[in-house]
Amino acid sequence: MKFVIVTGLSGSGKSEVMKVFEDMNYYCVDNLPPTLIVNFAEICYQAGSMVDKVALGIDIRGMKFFEDLHESLRTLKRENYPFEILFLDCDDDTLLKRYKMTRRNHPLALNRQIPEGIKIERKILNPLKEIANYIVDTTNMKPKDLKSEILKIYSIGEKHTNLTISVLSFGFKHGIPKDSDLVFDVRFLPNPYYLESLRNKTGDDQEVRDYVMNSDISKQFYAKLTDMIDFLIPQYVEEGKHHLVISIGCTGGRHRSVTIANLIAEEIQSKGYRVVKKHRDFMLK
Repeated sequence: MKFVIVTGLSGSGKSEVMKVFEDMNYYCVDNLPPTLIVNFAEICYQAGSMVDKVALGIDIRGMKFFEDLHESLRTLKRENYPFEILFLDCDDDTLLKRYKMTRRNHPLALNRQIPEGIKIERKILNPLKEIANYIVDTTNMKPKDLKSEILKIYSIGEKHTNLTISVLSFGFKHGIPKDSDLVFDVRFLPNPYYLESLRNKTGDDQEVRDYVMNSDISKQFYAKLTDMIDFLIPQYVEEGKHHLVISIGCTGGRHRSVTIANLIAEEIQSKGYRVVKKHRDFMLK
C-alpha cells in the first residue's frame, strides 16, 4: 500500500500534483477533513481492499479541522499504518503573482491582504513541513516540470532518497536567505560587473559564465566546492534530512553567484539527486 498525504501552501500546485497522481492510477481524495484520515486509512488497509495506492489532498481550506491533523498522523503511526507526506512549497512573491494572475482569493486572506494570509498559512504549516518525507519547491516550476518531479519521486521501480536539494543564488546586499543550510561566498571570484559588455547580462549568459570560470582561482574553488558537497550530501541523506538549501552569494546576486549555482545544480542533478534551482535576486539591480 502506498499512502501519500499531499499538502503545502495554497497556490503551490497541489491541484496539479493530484492530477499527476490520478494519471498514475492513485485513488485520489482532495480536501479530506483531517479527522477522517484514520477512518479512511482503516478502510484502505483492511484485508481484501482493492485500493493499493492512495493520495490524500489536505490543505488550509479545512482550517477548522486542521488542528486535528497532527493527532490523526500520530494515530496512523501508533496503529502502524505507513504513510508519506509530500509538502509543496513556494516563495511568497511567486504565490502573490499566482493569486493576482488567477484573481482568486487566498483562503486566509478573505478579510486581509494576500501577503498577510500567506504569512499566517506558512506559520501554521511549518510543523508539517518539518516532518514531510518529500519537499518540492514549485517556485520556478511550470506544470510540466512539477509533473516530471512527481513522476521521478513516485514512479514504480525507481529508488530515490527523501532529500530534495535547493540550490539558491543570492546577493549579500539583499540579505542572506534565512532558510540556508550551507552558505558559500563567491565575492572573491572575477566580477563581470566591471565589464560594460557584461554588466547587464547574468550568470545564465554563456559570456558571463566563461568570464567567471576563466581563472585558476575559480577552477580551484569550484573543484573544492564540489568535492565538499559530494562529501556532505550523503551525510545529510544518512541523517534523514528531507530538504537541503545550498546558497551561493555574491554582491548583487546576478553574475558570479548565478554562474556557480547553475554549475553546482547541474553537477548535483547529474548524480541522480532531486534539485530545485532558484535565483533569488536575479532581476534586482
